[in-house]
Amino acid sequence: MWSKSKNEDMNFIENKERLTPLLADLKKEGVKNFIGGEWQAAASKATFENQTPIDNSVICDVAQGEERDIEMAAEAAKKAFEDWRSWPHKKRRDILYRIAEEIEKHAEDIAILESYDTGQCIRFMKKSAIRGAANFRYFADQIIDAGHGDSMPDEHHINYSIRQPIGPVGVITPWNVPFMLSTWKIAPALAAGCTIVHKPAELSPVTAQLLARLADRAGLPKGVWNTVNGYGETAGKALTEHEAIKAVAFVGETTTGSHIMRQGAATLKRVHFELGGKNPVIVFDDADLERALDAVVFMKYSLNGERCTSSSRLILHESIYNDFMEKLKTRVGNLKVGHPLDPNTEVGPMIHSSHQEKVLSYAALAREEGAIILKGGEIPEGMSEGAYVMPTLVEGVTPDMRLGQEEVFGPFLSVLSFKTEQEAISLANSTRYGLTAYIWTKDVGRSIRMARDVEAGMIWVNSQNVRHLPTPFGGVKYSGIGRDGGDYSFDFYMETKNISIAYDTHTIPQLGV
Repeated sequence: MWSKSKNEDMNFIENKERLTPLLADLKKEGVKNFIGGEWQAAASKATFENQTPIDNSVICDVAQGEERDIEMAAEAAKKAFEDWRSWPHKKRRDILYRIAEEIEKHAEDIAILESYDTGQCIRFMKKSAIRGAANFRYFADQIIDAGHGDSMPDEHHINYSIRQPIGPVGVITPWNVPFMLSTWKIAPALAAGCTIVHKPAELSPVTAQLLARLADRAGLPKGVWNTVNGYGETAGKALTEHEAIKAVAFVGETTTGSHIMRQGAATLKRVHFELGGKNPVIVFDDADLERALDAVVFMKYSLNGERCTSSSRLILHESIYNDFMEKLKTRVGNLKVGHPLDPNTEVGPMIHSSHQEKVLSYAALAREEGAIILKGGEIPEGMSEGAYVMPTLVEGVTPDMRLGQEEVFGPFLSVLSFKTEQEAISLANSTRYGLTAYIWTKDVGRSIRMARDVEAGMIWVNSQNVRHLPTPFGGVKYSGIGRDGGDYSFDFYMETKNISIAYDTHTIPQLGV
């Protein structure tokens, strides 16, 4: 489909050679649960198959955890919490550093396994593994200040607040970038002094096992980190309902988030949700159009379009529409679809054949609703094996279409146009989602107005999504509850306690004298 350099061919071969022994180990051992510091089969001995979306072949069997496994993991986390919460800050920090070091040492294996398990391109997975290590280092550095609060003296008392770990927490992670997103949740939980029960996505369990193994190797005490594989309807439901689990952090689809909220209601469980998005990228006629074009293509088609922050709705000013679309069509048509372990590949397969069908169904829907498919919308020629989808570009989309409202979660970009600033805001806010938005303009006043008025938890102006760990990450409306990042993460994983100490100078009312 495209020419490759000799070095790229060699790298592809080396990646496949490195994968071979890793797959052999997985075939032999499978993916097990990790409970109380021990690797074990599911209590029922049941397993399910995990497939690669590259060709739908079986990678390994996975322990199918259910309520009994969650019960054991939650009790292990509860038991370990009493000791872990009281560890000196420096000692806890040093273990998180060691976890980061283990991740860095095994970054190549992590990237290759994740690429094979999820279909994500190796060019992005190498960076993702290193990001995982950075998450542990960052939150390790915040441990000393995590428990600090405020001092609030008044005339007769000194009031001060402290923060303490909330307890054992559940972490439920998605299948799109599972390793990095797991570290994003687990690192601050451990830094705060919480213990965890991790339920990875059933479609991408491989690197969750490796991550837990590396944490164990780094010296994490038994029971602090527990992993239970299984389906959301069984293992996930049991986790969100368990009395010992004080909070649940979840990344995934909006409907699932609402189920988790209902399931946790009986135990008044604290929840943190990073959910779906239908994120707009708004390009005005005064923007740097070449940079905007680069950002539009990257933010929709990187990571196979399977990212919550992707700019899935391009909202173009009518005066630049034709020229911008001609360049965009060329770029989308040039995207390199192929084997995710090939360094030259830009778009790999969808996570699973069922998701491939879902993404392709939106191409059929586009035709039904009267939109125009300019590129893609079908299986690439010669790629009937696996879960591949051609990068898709659709115009003629309006907010009243399902195509203008529903999250596709794949390499699928819808295009709308606008005349005025107010119309752009109206289009941007026309969905139930509000995770991110991207605004391209050189007008400073306009950028400030747009950032204020567009309904989203995060706004990037003249930029793609560039994550800065201290800043708050999260959405509004149906895109989530709560914020990750920096001190915001500790707000979730810790309880704030106020302590008031009298100077012995205030009046105490007397009764019954």
